[in-house]
Amino acid sequence: MSYNLFKLTEKRILSTPPIIYLVVLFLIPTLIMIFIAFREPGEYGGVAPLIQHIGKSVTKINLTFDSFKFALTSEFIWQLCLRSVKYSLITTFCCLMLGYPLASLIAKSQKKHRDVLLLLVIIPFWSCFLIRIYAWMIILGPQSGVSHIINVIIGLFGYQPANLLYSSFAVIVCLVYINLPFMVLPLYANLEKHDEAIIEASRDLGATRLQSFLQITIPLSLPGILAGSALVFIPSIGMFVVPELVGNNCSLMIGNLIKQQFLQTMNWPLGSVTAIIMTLIVLGISLLVGSIARRTGGLKYATK
Repeated sequence: MSYNLFKLTEKRILSTPPIIYLVVLFLIPTLIMIFIAFREPGEYGGVAPLIQHIGKSVTKINLTFDSFKFALTSEFIWQLCLRSVKYSLITTFCCLMLGYPLASLIAKSQKKHRDVLLLLVIIPFWSCFLIRIYAWMIILGPQSGVSHIINVIIGLFGYQPANLLYSSFAVIVCLVYINLPFMVLPLYANLEKHDEAIIEASRDLGATRLQSFLQITIPLSLPGILAGSALVFIPSIGMFVVPELVGNNCSLMIGNLIKQQFLQTMNWPLGSVTAIIMTLIVLGISLLVGSIARRTGGLKYATK
């Protein structure tokens, strides 16, 4: 009895800090944002007073659905949402195509080489986020060697020179570069645990390398794929720094609109509604992907 009580007390003590962290830094700000979404914008920015006295006996409560109506009927906002989802899906796909071979290489390498390769994946986190973006601005600039080589190649096919910087291409390249480690690390953690005896058994039974990869390795690594995809997709859809620095007016994302409403236009209710819409889109896509994975049986290996 005393042992069980001790274990219960220990669990409560260990779970208290993360619960406080989530409540203070996530739950309370989310509730405040939802409450602001129903407020009226202030005359000079922010939100109008909740209770407004009109005359001596009339009191008005400033709660409205106007921001929701505007956001849900605005074609511009939905275009930004669709563009953000498209860019995030492309980024996730590119990170998966680049990260899976790299994670597999690291997982299959020798121990002394594995630590060095993991260090190389983590090294970009040691530098400032903005410095890395500015570096890509130099690489993709009109006077850079990369732009010159690409324009020479496309010129051979009869196309006009392309401006790599301040384009959708630059936005996706920077998003892939920034989020690639978030795909590699979960995949490596999953691939490292695979039992090579299963692959050898499939080869002994007559399966080719491609069949073993598609029918064994991919299903076993699906939890890592889903985890990495979530870690890439969710930050990408709300990114606003990258489109603002290397994109143009045709490559802005929903995060840029949210930032503009809070810091420039000072229309906090519309910014809150837009943030709620973005959050619901992310949750909806995540639930859809999880449901498909469960129905297809791809996650059955995660519980074994």
